[in-house]
Amino acid sequence: MNAPVAVPQVISLGCRLNISESERIRDMLAGEDNLVVINSCAVTGEAVRQTRQAIRRARRAHPDARLLVTGCAADIEREQLAAMPEVDGLVANTSKLDPRAWNVPERAPLRPTSRTRAFVTVQNGCDHSCTFCVIPQGRGPSRSLSVAEVLREVERHVEQGAPEVVLTGVDVTSWGHDLPGRPALGSMVLAILEAFPQLPRLRMSSLDGIEIDPLLEELFAQEPRVMPHLHLSLQHGNDLILKRMKRRHSRADAIALVERLKARRPDIAIGADLIAGFPTEDEAMHAENRAIIAALDIVHGHIFPYSPRPDTPAARMPQVAREAVKRRAAELRADVAIQRASWLDGMLGRSMGVLAERDGTGYAPNFARVALPEGTPAGSIVAITPQTVEEGLLI
Repeated sequence: MNAPVAVPQVISLGCRLNISESERIRDMLAGEDNLVVINSCAVTGEAVRQTRQAIRRARRAHPDARLLVTGCAADIEREQLAAMPEVDGLVANTSKLDPRAWNVPERAPLRPTSRTRAFVTVQNGCDHSCTFCVIPQGRGPSRSLSVAEVLREVERHVEQGAPEVVLTGVDVTSWGHDLPGRPALGSMVLAILEAFPQLPRLRMSSLDGIEIDPLLEELFAQEPRVMPHLHLSLQHGNDLILKRMKRRHSRADAIALVERLKARRPDIAIGADLIAGFPTEDEAMHAENRAIIAALDIVHGHIFPYSPRPDTPAARMPQVAREAVKRRAAELRADVAIQRASWLDGMLGRSMGVLAERDGTGYAPNFARVALPEGTPAGSIVAITPQTVEEGLLI
């Protein structure tokens, strides 16, 4: 018989927001023995498959534990997950940070546990209606933390010595739209920088480029404590596909933003989400999607083969053959790999400050992954001059 789970095990799938929420769930459930929580993802069909796989693995590893599922899939795929014999119960995604949903007493926040970077959720939910996306079904409308609430959360991590804070959410650039006066995200970022001059590094998670306000763009361009790493919720490089996705930016908008930032901060690294094989995409449109990778110099690419999601307009559009979707996704990944290899080669022989993780590697300011000398303390920022690249890792 397997030994009981001594402390709650929280298995996090999907986005950085889930990582942040999983840490809070772990703190909230501290002291609850023999409990496994799957914080699920449903952004794609593959994410749902991985959620089901994680549930089965967790049940095999802990046959006597109480196994609960929360996260987006717990809402969007509720009936299917509830029918799994491995699952003891579901906790609604919108309630997962409420102790009452877990039948536990409310406790004071504990020290974050396993990560050297502190993930701070500043916003949740989404008010947009992208035709491919189910996340509003699982997260609800956009809700912003006030500046005071964000500062209290950042303060907690800074007091515990966090060298880097990552601001995260479902649609981070919509932060403030539901607050009095509709403040822009840049004002909140500036408030953090001014309140905590001792914080070495502030990093942004995925942003909608069309909603980056002038102050935030200025901070990306010239503030050294804002990390030179911009990840865009881009999705595609063809304007007609962007319209059919119901995105609010054009190809030209994305190129202009990156050109402005690179002109002022040449070391800024660009990441992007791109979808391969969106319904109605032909080979010419796919070629434009490939070309945007070089146009923006995308070195952190998240490539998603399109998969139809329930109750979305895109699922009712003419679909691209699955083999074509897979091939196009592979071509996009290969194009990103070319950009990334050149980018990594360009950093050889240059000193950089690297934030040490617990696995013997760390992250440069531009989010390049770097191998560190044995014994480097996790959470320290050390000067490293890489000499070579091995399997995408600066050595």
